[in-house]
Amino acid sequence: VRSFKMLTPTVFELTFEGEKTKDEGPDFAFEAGQFVSVVVPGAGPNGRDLRRAYSIASSPETRPVELCIKLVEGGPGTNYLYKLRPGDAFKGFAPYGDFTYVPRAGRRICLVATGTGIAPFRSMVFSKEYADQPPLSAWCLLGVRTEDELVYEAEMSAVPNLTWVSAISQPSSSDFVGYRGRVTDWLRAQGDSFPWAETDFYLCGNGAMIKEMKELLAEKGVQKEAIHQEKYY
Repeated sequence: VRSFKMLTPTVFELTFEGEKTKDEGPDFAFEAGQFVSVVVPGAGPNGRDLRRAYSIASSPETRPVELCIKLVEGGPGTNYLYKLRPGDAFKGFAPYGDFTYVPRAGRRICLVATGTGIAPFRSMVFSKEYADQPPLSAWCLLGVRTEDELVYEAEMSAVPNLTWVSAISQPSSSDFVGYRGRVTDWLRAQGDSFPWAETDFYLCGNGAMIKEMKELLAEKGVQKEAIHQEKYY
């Protein structure tokens, strides 16, 4: 572990570098959007180890590697990682997952996340592959309950040719000026002005959002091959 810091009241960032093993180099290569399977020692039945998956939030070219993790009450994986500090070591396997950026000429992309589902999108948008083969235009929607749970807003909203939308379902301040509602509400409100047929959709976060998004995209005639998903539990 290289660093630990709280990003919001319930989300923390853990950065790490891989340790050299006998058959590998000093670190591991991964594609933007992939995840690490972390070993949680002794947290399973009869004291067995558990495995928990966490999306990488940094680009493949960045070191140390960054994880963006929601602290879940009673969650064995998040509570184990929450206690780690610089100099500590943990065991994990990587990379896993096929939820990766797929450049398609002449296409736009819409990245839709809830909570820490933003992590793989940050990895994608800041990757060399994205810089080398950018979409025509992009949207990135992040849905959270209250505004103090927003992460990466400043850096993501500064990405060229990317429209950032913060969707807050229950704003805690009357001064909040962003979008009040869910990410699905914002997209539905765009109606026929949104280029549904020209856009590839990437969905990451809770299952209810993904289910509702897929229903909306089906209504709009979006083809199945234009929809990519990564469900968080």
